[in-house]
Amino acid sequence: MAPIPILEERQTQIHRKGQEPFEMTCGKHSLAGSVSQRACVFCGSRVVLYPIADALHVIHGPIGCAAYTWDIRGALSSGPELHRMSFSTDLREKDVIFGGEKKLAAALDELIDLYQPKAAFVYSTCIVGIIGDDVAAVCRKAEKEKGIPVLPVHSEGFKGTKKDGYKAACDALFKLVGTGATEEVAPVSINILGEFNIGGEAWLIKTYYEEMGIPVVSIMTGDGRVDQIRRSHGAALNVVQCSGALTFLADMMQSTYGIPYIRASYFGIDDMAKALYDVAAHFNAHPDIMTRTRTIVRREVEAIMPEINRLRQDLEGKRAAIYVGGAFKAFSLIKALRYLGMTVVLVGSQTGNDSDYATLRDMCDDGTIILDDANPLELSKYIIEKRADLFIGGVKERPIAFKMGIGFCDHNHERKTPLAGFAGMLQFAREVHASVTSPVWQFVPTRAAGC
Repeated sequence: MAPIPILEERQTQIHRKGQEPFEMTCGKHSLAGSVSQRACVFCGSRVVLYPIADALHVIHGPIGCAAYTWDIRGALSSGPELHRMSFSTDLREKDVIFGGEKKLAAALDELIDLYQPKAAFVYSTCIVGIIGDDVAAVCRKAEKEKGIPVLPVHSEGFKGTKKDGYKAACDALFKLVGTGATEEVAPVSINILGEFNIGGEAWLIKTYYEEMGIPVVSIMTGDGRVDQIRRSHGAALNVVQCSGALTFLADMMQSTYGIPYIRASYFGIDDMAKALYDVAAHFNAHPDIMTRTRTIVRREVEAIMPEINRLRQDLEGKRAAIYVGGAFKAFSLIKALRYLGMTVVLVGSQTGNDSDYATLRDMCDDGTIILDDANPLELSKYIIEKRADLFIGGVKERPIAFKMGIGFCDHNHERKTPLAGFAGMLQFAREVHASVTSPVWQFVPTRAAGC
């Protein structure tokens, strides 16, 4: 097979640990023509906001952008499911010429009357930024007329990267924070930020904290509710998952309301336990919380380890490649794979920063490929070179894995089974084991030949 070339402009975003000075270039716009796996600003804003189940979500732009909705990144709700509806102003050529403000105003008027949402989010797409519609003015008018928050989300796709979409979403979300009453909020309480309840993870994590004796005021934004977000400023602590999505909001809440925050990951045994212990340690004036936390962790670990150890026997020495959105998730995946006896030979992210990549460098073995904002050709090249047995990624990475003839584990927003928490770690181990040891791989020529 002829070698797959790497674009010269991409060289500073790809490193092989231990064989060259490590100075990762990151946070830049995707290279034109490289068909990056990274998503756009609009995508980033939708990831953060759409799980708010009792809000109206209106996409101001061409109908194509409306395809990015619940069916692609499904967040579960325990009640209302308005977030599963995809509404678009469906801008056409005539609207591009004469403007789409009247069309947006009419859509908001009709939809708010019909669905009676608690709030409405209006997402600007690329074409709206080009033609110059004053979306904020339309939202202000609708808010005054309808008596609910109508919030513009400045998410024009061309403005930056997916991470810029997180910031646009947090700016909109912050307008809700602080607008509700906090009299009934307990003095020992938390908000969970950056958990989107894709497969029911938010419910599991909330149960852990409540069993510890810590009420959860709001989850932003998995199974989210507008009224809970409005009173979230009454919580004593923000627990922030993910390296980028809701950190912007946590910073704003700390600056405005004095609420401290800690970062957490709910994936893998070590990080799940640490997420519970760190919250318990924050409330050290209540030692009974730490006592209950130790009991929970001991019980949960003892329940899953026998089967994980059995699965490890078949997975020992297998090689894994990881490409995910946030680098914080990659940290947890590396630790979890080591519990299964597997080696990480490639790891990358869409939104990692300098600090994230320095951490990955320290965590990885010599020879591991570390890359930022990859494209399919690069991922294919290094999967072949490193002879990976498993690829962990999202919907865009699945075809790459199957074309390369290796196992795949979906660890993104398209899955429907929870992989967070202690029980989620066991589910992850089962999925990895089933994929890597499937007998189908004997029919892949390169695998059958041991190449």
